[in-house]
Amino acid sequence: MAATGSEKQGASEGVKAFYVSTPIYYVNDAPHLGHAYTTVAGDVLTRWHRQRGEKVWYLTGTDEHGQKIMRTAEANGVSPQEWCDKLVEEAWKPLWEHLEIANDDFIRTTERRHTDRVQEFVQDLYDKGEIYKGGYEGPYCVGCEEYKLPGELLDGEGDYAGQKLCPVHKKPVEILKEENYFFKLSEYGPKLLEFYASNPGFIQPESARNEVVNFVKQGLQDLSISRSTFDWGIPIPWDEKHVIYVWVDALLNYATAVGYNENPAKFEETFPANVHLVGKDILRFHAIIWPAMLMAQGLPVPGKIAANGWLMVGGEKMSKSNLTGIKPQDLTSHFGVDAYRWYFLRAIAFGQDGSFSWEDFTARYTSELANDYGNLASRVAAMVGKYFDGALPEATANGEAEKKIHEGLAKAVAEADRKIGEELDFQGGILAIFDFVKQVNGYITEQEPWKVAKDESEQGRARLATILYTAAESLRAVAVLLNPVMPDTSQQLWDSLGAEASVGALADQRVQDAASWGGLPTGSTVTKGAVLFPRLEDPKKA
Repeated sequence: MAATGSEKQGASEGVKAFYVSTPIYYVNDAPHLGHAYTTVAGDVLTRWHRQRGEKVWYLTGTDEHGQKIMRTAEANGVSPQEWCDKLVEEAWKPLWEHLEIANDDFIRTTERRHTDRVQEFVQDLYDKGEIYKGGYEGPYCVGCEEYKLPGELLDGEGDYAGQKLCPVHKKPVEILKEENYFFKLSEYGPKLLEFYASNPGFIQPESARNEVVNFVKQGLQDLSISRSTFDWGIPIPWDEKHVIYVWVDALLNYATAVGYNENPAKFEETFPANVHLVGKDILRFHAIIWPAMLMAQGLPVPGKIAANGWLMVGGEKMSKSNLTGIKPQDLTSHFGVDAYRWYFLRAIAFGQDGSFSWEDFTARYTSELANDYGNLASRVAAMVGKYFDGALPEATANGEAEKKIHEGLAKAVAEADRKIGEELDFQGGILAIFDFVKQVNGYITEQEPWKVAKDESEQGRARLATILYTAAESLRAVAVLLNPVMPDTSQQLWDSLGAEASVGALADQRVQDAASWGGLPTGSTVTKGAVLFPRLEDPKKA
C-alpha cells in the first residue's frame, strides 16, 4: 500500500525528508471517522509537500500490544495476534486504500523490525542507568493503557456510583499493584520546560501547549515502563517476566519504521518527524514522554506535535466505547471519497473540536462543491465546446477584470500554501482556494459570455475568447491546488481541460507554480466530462 509520489519525483538521496506521522491506531476494533480524520489530514499535508517537489515520508500503522488488545481478542475467542492480523488486513488497510491515503509505510508493532529495535532501545536506556526497578500501586485505565492521577478521576454515578472513572472513557479504573521497571521521567521536567520555551511552536495548538506546560510544571513522576500482570507485549530483554509498557513500545514506531539501529542512511534522511499528528487525548504521551525518551537516548526531538480536536456526534466524542462510531464508508457511499476528504478539513478547524452532522455535510456539498465548483467546471467546458468547438481560444483582449483574476489567483496560491503547507490550517487553505472559485464564478456572471457571444465582430470574438480562456486557466490552477485534497476530482478536471496532453501529468505540477498565468496552452482540447459532484440522492429513498 506504499505511495509512489516520492519515487515519481526522484528525490535525491541524502536530502532530509518531510516526515509526517499519524498515531499508530489501537486495533481493538475497526476504524471510525475520528481515525480517518487524522489520517486524511496527514495525507493532504504530505501530498501538498510532494506537490512542492519535496522529498516526503508519510507513516501510519497499528498499535497491537497491551492489555486491551488481549482482552478484546479473548472476548472474540482468538489469540491476540490472530485478532490483530484480522483487523489490520480486513479493516484498517482496506479503509486507507479506499480513502486514497498515500502513505509510504505502514508499521505494525508486532513486526520484528519493530520489536527487536524496541528491545535494543530500552536495553540501552537500562544500561545508561535511565531505568530502575521499583513498585507501584495506583488507578489504571485499561482503555488508555495508563496509570491515572487521583485528581484526574471522575466520580461515578448510576451503575458506577461509588467508583472512580477514567475522564476519557467514563469507565471505572482498576487499582493495580505491580513490581515494575521505571524510566526516570521526573528528571526531564526542567529539560522539557526549557525545550518548550525555546521552541514555542513545538506543540500546537497553543491551548494544547499551555496544557502540557502547566502539567509538566506541576512535576513529573517516573514512568512505569513494564507490566508483569499479562504477557501480550514485547519482553523486557533483561527480565522476560515483564513486557514493555505499551506506550513506550508504541511511541518508538516513529523511529523503528524509518531504520533506527537497522538502516542508518534511511534514519539519517528521515528522522525525526517534521510533524506528528495526534489526537488531543494522547498529546501528553507525545509531547512529554516521547521527547524525554529521545533526550535520554541522545536523539533529536520532532519538529512539531500537532493535536487535532475530537469529532463530536450528539455532544459525545466519537469512539467505539461511547457507541458513536460511524463507518467512513457510510458517508463515502453517499457523498463520494473526494467529498469526504474535503468535508472534514473544510468544516472543522484543525486543532479544535468539531461536530459532524449529515445535514451540514449535505448543505456544504450542495452549495460549495456542486454549485460553486462543479457547476463552474461544467459551464466553462460547455461554453468552450459551444463557441469554439472545444479548442481553448487565445486570450487577446485582457483588461482590468482579468487583472483582478490574476491577482486573486496569486493571493489564493500564496495563502493556501502558507496555511496548509506551514500552519496546518487546512480549513483556511481550502477556504482561500474556494474564495478564488467564487471570484471566478462572479467574473463569469459579470462578463456574461453568453451575451458577448452574440457579438460576432472581431472585437466580440476576442473578448469571448479572453473570458473563456481566463475561466479555463483559472480551473487549471484550481485543479492543481485541490489535487492534494480531492485527487480523483482534480484528475477528472485536468483531463476535461486537456491538460494531460498539453501540460503534463497533474502529479508533476507544483503548488508554487499554480499562479504562473498561461499554463494551459491555447488550442488545448476542452471536453465536458462527467459531472464532478453529482446531485445527491435522498438516502431514505435509495
